[in-house]
Amino acid sequence: MVPSMVESAPAPAVPGTPTGAGGLYAEREQLITQNLKQIYDPEIPMNIVDLGLIYGFEWAGDDVTLKMTLTAPGCPVAGILAEEVKAAIEKVPNVHSATVEMVWEPPWSPEKMSEFAKHQFGYA
Repeated sequence: MVPSMVESAPAPAVPGTPTGAGGLYAEREQLITQNLKQIYDPEIPMNIVDLGLIYGFEWAGDDVTLKMTLTAPGCPVAGILAEEVKAAIEKVPNVHSATVEMVWEPPWSPEKMSEFAKHQFGYA
């Protein structure tokens, strides 16, 4: 597998925010990130990328595993959100299949948000 990370563009990377690794999968990751920015947390009016819920990608050929978290481990929409994320990833050309892996380490915190999200919620 080739691990890489997603960037919360257009906001600059902040401490704790995954950044783009470039290379072979950079274009696909950019397209995936664009698709994921259309998915909003059902309880918070912000997309999952700018919220800092996306931790990174692991590639095996054209198959990708997306590591992500939620704002709280007991989130009741975890399964529904994971399916929505999987579908958004699999819309990208040259992605054969996607797996969404929910991770809890490191735990999510407001510091993981993009500068845009921090500004919107009064953290900046």
